[in-house]
Amino acid sequence: MKLQNLVADRWIEGAGEGRPLRSAVDGNVVAEITSDGIDFAGMLEHARRVGGANLRALTFHERGEMLKALAKYLMEHKREFYELSTATGATKADSWIDIDGGISTLFVFSSKGRREMPNDTVYLDGPTEALSKNGTFVGQHVFTSKRGAAVHINAFNFPCWGMLEKLAPTLLAGVPAIVKPASSTAYLTELMVRRIVESEILPPGALQLVCGSVGNLFEHLDCQDTIAFTGSKGTAEMLQQHPRVVAQSVAFTAETDSLNASILGPDAVPGTPEFDLFVREVVREMTSKAGQKCTAIRRVIAPAAISADLVRALSTALGKIRIGNPASKDVDMGALASHGQQREVRERVGDLAREAELVYGGNESFDVVDADAGKGAFFMPTLLHCAKPLSSKAVHAVEAFGPVSTVLPYDTLDEAIELARLGEGSLAGSIITNDNAVARELVLGTAAWHGRMLILNRHCADESTGHGSPLPHLVHGGPGRAGGGEEMGGVRGVLHYMQRTALQGSPETLTAIGHRWVRGADERDPGVHPFRKTFEQLELGDTFRSTPRTVTAEDIANFAEFTGDTFYAHTDEPSAIKNPFFDGIVAHGYLIVSFAAGLFVDPDFGPVLANYGVDDLRFLTPVNVGDSLRVRLTCKQKTLRGDSGYGEVRWDTEVTNQNDEVVATYDVLTMVATDAHWASVQ
Repeated sequence: MKLQNLVADRWIEGAGEGRPLRSAVDGNVVAEITSDGIDFAGMLEHARRVGGANLRALTFHERGEMLKALAKYLMEHKREFYELSTATGATKADSWIDIDGGISTLFVFSSKGRREMPNDTVYLDGPTEALSKNGTFVGQHVFTSKRGAAVHINAFNFPCWGMLEKLAPTLLAGVPAIVKPASSTAYLTELMVRRIVESEILPPGALQLVCGSVGNLFEHLDCQDTIAFTGSKGTAEMLQQHPRVVAQSVAFTAETDSLNASILGPDAVPGTPEFDLFVREVVREMTSKAGQKCTAIRRVIAPAAISADLVRALSTALGKIRIGNPASKDVDMGALASHGQQREVRERVGDLAREAELVYGGNESFDVVDADAGKGAFFMPTLLHCAKPLSSKAVHAVEAFGPVSTVLPYDTLDEAIELARLGEGSLAGSIITNDNAVARELVLGTAAWHGRMLILNRHCADESTGHGSPLPHLVHGGPGRAGGGEEMGGVRGVLHYMQRTALQGSPETLTAIGHRWVRGADERDPGVHPFRKTFEQLELGDTFRSTPRTVTAEDIANFAEFTGDTFYAHTDEPSAIKNPFFDGIVAHGYLIVSFAAGLFVDPDFGPVLANYGVDDLRFLTPVNVGDSLRVRLTCKQKTLRGDSGYGEVRWDTEVTNQNDEVVATYDVLTMVATDAHWASVQ
């Protein structure tokens, strides 16, 4: 079977004979791959003209719903992904990380888009900035979708997750993607893309696939395009230096080599839960995906006093790992992804062994389960020990991308920190200790060299996802050797594919652009109390101004007695006068908020269904006995919640006193019925 390329919404076979792709388990040909003859300029044009336009027509919420539907569809077809995944050398547990993990990333970004982003196509970055004395000229940062394509170049180790973890934030950003999987496992990516296309969930042009070389694709990139790369540091540097990438300042994020370290705290001696956790974590990271994870533990940093105990414990645990056919239930670790990868790992172990002692594994002949060791790309878990890691170079520079780790002993925490830093940048690091002072010292000493850090102990171990598990909620990337990029991280990953622009203008203009009312913009008289309006009827700027209410000493005393809040500033005049902020007894902040609610609330049954919170509450001026309070309530932002029958409305609220001094500001959050729902309940 020759893999096909998805070009302008059509499946196209590359020209000529393809390069054979072989099973990692038995060496048989699984597919052939070539992208020769593909019109790469046409792919970019189709992505920009068709895919981008279709995606930008959808709001963040609609794109989120699209991702959710796609995730559900792929879940229904995952059995065939699992079946084909064994050819990559992956066990069922390995495939779960790749396949279910990738699909779950779609679910997470769908939720992020629907819950944390507006039902709009513009994302506002923070509050407005005051740029003038009278407030007629203000600033606002906004994010809008880039008008190009995202080129995703993925690694061989996660043919499904590697695609989906980039695709989810890209599509949520409203940007089309051109996916180029690593050749050796591209057959699994191609199968998943086929199912995505068959679902007809994504709009035309949103996704294209290159199976093989990217040809002259880079020659046609421009400043609106984005490159997201996962692979070797050398390849990343070559692509970053492409003349077109440099000339057009094409956004480039890279996830590359990473000699990740795990540090065992000095308190975690044999017999403690942390020592056992450390052994389990290292063994899992060495053998999961046969050590072919960019986040795997390559350097095991442990106290010198117990390094011998650790080597024995790790060797014993590794001796129980059963290697062989990943389809067998009796197998714990499958094969490397290819014979080429097998040769590469063997050579890198040779490089490491020049400066470190082989203490477990390293054998070319070993037993495998339900497979022919000579035909498959199997590799024995291999553990090394470097007696003088501070003076070694190879252990901090050579990555054997397989089931290989090296134990590095330290005498002091400063040495442990220095060893972690010698990796020159990592995607993931971990610290296993039950001493929080040690954890803090190690984090502060090493965090600048890491994109993500796990601090593990007996208290969080049961629910921890482990050292090597990137999560869509958190950033994935790292400095230095790790590539200097970031992926995922919730909304942060979405914004990578968008352009941040600083806008300057009048409050009214910025309100119209961002669909969020800005103070100083027009206040509209809605004709009726705004709580009488349905979601559709409400307009940004609809404003209610209350009548005044005077705060009495009895009000403050009654509130103190009723709530139990008898803080001296509200109950003891002599003590309150001593406070540098007050002239005497003052009203409770929550009394002010409560009175404000009484001033602006329309009590009768109406479209406002519930108040579900208050944001950004600030008390600015003390309220004394005899002060008179007024409230201004303005419709600030509207977010429709799909077919739920309601929308969320944010109200800009300002409480002032008789001198027009601002006493308190905050946003009131309500759920307001839509026209259809309101008509159905009347």
